[in-house]
Amino acid sequence: MIELLGYPFFRNALIGLIIINIAAAMIGTYIISRRLVAISGGITHACFGGLGLGYFLGLNPIAMAAAFAVASSLGVETLSTRYRLREDSAIAVIWAVGMAIGVIFVFLTPGYVPELNSFLFGNILTVSTNDLLIFAGYTLVLALFFALFFKKIVAVAFDRDFAKVSGLPVTLITTIMTVLVALCIVLTIKLVGIMLLMSMLSLPQLIAELFTKRFKHLIFISGAIGITGSLAGLFLSAYINVPCSALIVTVYAALFIIGKITTECFNR
Repeated sequence: MIELLGYPFFRNALIGLIIINIAAAMIGTYIISRRLVAISGGITHACFGGLGLGYFLGLNPIAMAAAFAVASSLGVETLSTRYRLREDSAIAVIWAVGMAIGVIFVFLTPGYVPELNSFLFGNILTVSTNDLLIFAGYTLVLALFFALFFKKIVAVAFDRDFAKVSGLPVTLITTIMTVLVALCIVLTIKLVGIMLLMSMLSLPQLIAELFTKRFKHLIFISGAIGITGSLAGLFLSAYINVPCSALIVTVYAALFIIGKITTECFNR
């Protein structure tokens, strides 16, 4: 284990997992509380459209994915609130359109797209120092926003109608959180990939919910579970030579099963 820490790329991976799990704890708790787990999958797959367009136009694919993520998340919010379309239906539309656009532009891009697999399946070992700085900056902004507007965020997450009647700026809070969710998804793509991102934003919270229902406690417990599971997956992958992102989700699933069995035994 000490030998692994001697490699810069491994240290970057370790630090990256810790930082992004702190952000995922806050974002994931908000998503779970609003019962919007599917939106992370919808936005994640919509990002594929931005990646494809970025490669086709020769632009930064991550920047294009970020633009698509923000646009798709705001699109879901607009369709569900202004046009009274059910959120699951709006997510399905955004999901399908984003993937279709991505497939079309990847097909039209001349030659082979070498980095596409890293966005689909993730490669934590390729995280650079610049990536860490971006992750850290985003997480700092997110933590600051939560610290300043925590009660308002909780109110909007659990009961938007009550929050609106109470005079809270529901639309503003919802819009900002929607954008922050989208940015978190884009930043996390390089860590775990499009296919596995939804698990990272939901499984630690589902495990934490076995032990508490309070919003603040969910953030801290899910953060600890996320970091523990991620680091366990990272170190295990180095020894058994399997993809790190897939192993992290497997560890999360194992922790959920253990937590479920434990709580069931104590509740009898």
